[in-house]
Amino acid sequence: MGIFDFLKGEFIDVIHWTDDSRDTMVWRFEREAHEIKYGAKLTVREGQAAVFVHEGQLADVFTPGLYMLETNNMPVMTTLQHWDHGFQSPFKSEIYYVNTTRFNNLKWGTKNPIICRDPEFGPVRLRAFGSYSIRVVDAARFLTEIVGTDGEFTMDEISFQIRNIIVQEFSRAVAGSGIPVLDMAANTADLGKLVATEIAPTLAEYGLSIPELYIENISLPPAVEQAMDKRTQMGIVGDLGRYTQFAAAEAMGAAAQTPNSGMGAGLGMGMGMAMAQQMGQQMQPEAAGQAAGPWGARPAPAATAAAAQAAPPQAAPVAPPPPPVEHVWHTAENGTTSGPFSKARLGRMAQEGTLSRDTHVWTPGQDGWMRAGDVAELAQLFTVLPPPPPPAPAP
Repeated sequence: MGIFDFLKGEFIDVIHWTDDSRDTMVWRFEREAHEIKYGAKLTVREGQAAVFVHEGQLADVFTPGLYMLETNNMPVMTTLQHWDHGFQSPFKSEIYYVNTTRFNNLKWGTKNPIICRDPEFGPVRLRAFGSYSIRVVDAARFLTEIVGTDGEFTMDEISFQIRNIIVQEFSRAVAGSGIPVLDMAANTADLGKLVATEIAPTLAEYGLSIPELYIENISLPPAVEQAMDKRTQMGIVGDLGRYTQFAAAEAMGAAAQTPNSGMGAGLGMGMGMAMAQQMGQQMQPEAAGQAAGPWGARPAPAATAAAAQAAPPQAAPVAPPPPPVEHVWHTAENGTTSGPFSKARLGRMAQEGTLSRDTHVWTPGQDGWMRAGDVAELAQLFTVLPPPPPPAPAP
């Protein structure tokens, strides 16, 4: 091999790029003084595109394949500069590799709440977050519009701008959709497609596309979520009085099963005393009937004294049961509801004339609305009122 062939081999370049960083979008092939030799081999792999820039002008874009940088397969370059033959004419150019694969699992979210008008709750503040994927579809446009002369362009340098575009279109789509907050979870897929369609023209100007956009969650402020949880609990409880009795019975049962527990012993004693009291109340009428005799006559004093001596001593009185839970009431007139009101407040309303027998009322645990005069607990409010005054005497 002669010296000419040796020198010619030394000036032939092999240009290629492999990357394992998973976030690099554009990488510039580095060469001393940007001199690329005539006849160099350019390798473009699948998922890549190579943009050839000559003296500041975009010359050509190479899709996946193997290329020889010569005038016969670079027609665009022949119009930019006259090419000599052999290794004596290196040219100063730049080659940018563009990653055209998908960049997945990119996050987006609303920095501030979005104010929307909900048909059920009125004005509400919503927050949302999700993920999306991005892809370069026009390497030349992406290089000229976004990258410029950056030798290594990563996804982090443009993700903030894309997130702003997504949040803007998401806010507009949610505010104009009219979907209730409670139904948004069932429509996240449609909302994601709608937002992706709306931002596609903007991203196309950057040479990008968004193949996928997911809305993972749409949430309300914590205070509103707590209020909704309370509302759900009230709907599950139903009759508050029965729920209180059930909870007390469950607590006593759990405490009684705890071994060596003073609380369990106390609760067991309380339950025993309550059962004894109930049994005593049932036995008192029977004892009274036996003592009265068949004709209702009282026994003789001697018999009474003998029975008193023979009767066992009475047990100590036990604490009375807790008073029943007072109900709270809601009223409905002319399609609007008011309340809740206590029973005492309803009594004052009856005296003032703002509550009548025909007023519809409802309390938790009641099956639908009922007239106040048909509810036994409230009917007595109208019986204590004085009757209408007698008519004035005739002149």
